[in-house]
Amino acid sequence: MLTRRNVLGRLPLVACGSTLWGCELVPTRELDSMRERIESDIRAWDAIDDHRTGTQGDTLTAQWLAHEITAAGLDPHLDSFAFQRRVLHDCWVSVGTQRADGVPLFDGAYTGAEVQRGPLCSIQEGSIQEASTQEGSPQENLCQVPGGIGVTRFEPTGQEATTAALQNARRNRQYNAIIAIASSDAVEPGLTLLNADAYLQPFGPPVVQVATEHALWLEEAAAAGADADFVAHMSLQHTQATNVQTKVVGADASLRPLVVMTPRSAWWTSTSERAGGIALWLATMRYFSQHRPARTVIFTANTGHELGHIGLDHYLTSESALIKGAHAWIHLGANFAANEGALLFQASTQQMMAQSLVEFTNNGETPDYIMPVNDRPLGEARNIYDGGGQYVSILGDNRLFHHPDDRWPGAVDLNQTMRLTQIMLAIARNLSEV
Repeated sequence: MLTRRNVLGRLPLVACGSTLWGCELVPTRELDSMRERIESDIRAWDAIDDHRTGTQGDTLTAQWLAHEITAAGLDPHLDSFAFQRRVLHDCWVSVGTQRADGVPLFDGAYTGAEVQRGPLCSIQEGSIQEASTQEGSPQENLCQVPGGIGVTRFEPTGQEATTAALQNARRNRQYNAIIAIASSDAVEPGLTLLNADAYLQPFGPPVVQVATEHALWLEEAAAAGADADFVAHMSLQHTQATNVQTKVVGADASLRPLVVMTPRSAWWTSTSERAGGIALWLATMRYFSQHRPARTVIFTANTGHELGHIGLDHYLTSESALIKGAHAWIHLGANFAANEGALLFQASTQQMMAQSLVEFTNNGETPDYIMPVNDRPLGEARNIYDGGGQYVSILGDNRLFHHPDDRWPGAVDLNQTMRLTQIMLAIARNLSEV
């Protein structure tokens, strides 16, 4: 996780020096109108409870975005593709009279409706062999024999040692099933979920993710080697998933296009995680619909974020020449609208980084962390990096990451979202010109 930012003492909402607005204060009515649109867009996102890929909520989100594109005077394109959706049924674990409902990992195996039973054992950080030979804790049941049901903690960010231990346990196949307890070191306690990066190539045994509140009794049961019941019942449904696209044709067809992309799917509602990118994507689209750029600007909002970026992968397969052929990609990533979230900025070249940071300075902002130019970036920008394309990218961290309580209004910092909208609009304007 990134370092928490100090949100006190911010500068007022101005853009003096910005190439978008000119070296003048932005008229109050324009700021008020922009703020109202951003709030309205975030509220509209939050009104749809479930944004998981292939669900009804995902379809409603696509229809809403298409309506907003039409309202801006542009032509929406809904690009649907075949998708095999995992449909949730019963998913729980129990020991005696104690039970925890949960959600399976979406890139692992799953069970039928029948209940599995087995002895619990603790999975420690590091390998099974290392854990089983540690001294000083003979009372702990450390999975010294194959089989059974492993118990471990994890963080939804995917970057901590506990999550690495979970992933290692999935790969070594010494367990019939695994119970993964959401930790609360990086995020708030609750039923937070891990992204399914291997959705199209699932591996390992069934894994049930359960909320933080169940940690004590489950870990005590694992230490005692108690028997547990386990079910992770899912089925597959052949359906479709949809990316949403539009473009503003530039004045000079000889110039390479600019692409503005954002994910549009998530676990739960994920308002501060995802709605900031959606609101900024819409604001950029509306701006260029009224102010014709020199370059053509392509807009793509892609589903499948939580499932290994499968929507973006579909888009890049059909538009493979665009990865390197675009002048640049603007990635509007996760969490930058979150309350008290640290801000990360990424760019593919030192020139793009320097030019972009000027706009942060002009608007009284400083990223908490700047990704080194040569490092593989986070979020969907990594797809562009892997393909050799050029990009700028904004994202952050969030104490409600992948958490059911990530909802409007409490999770969102609207003032910060306003400032970042102005900054990214200015960066987009710079990149759209010669």
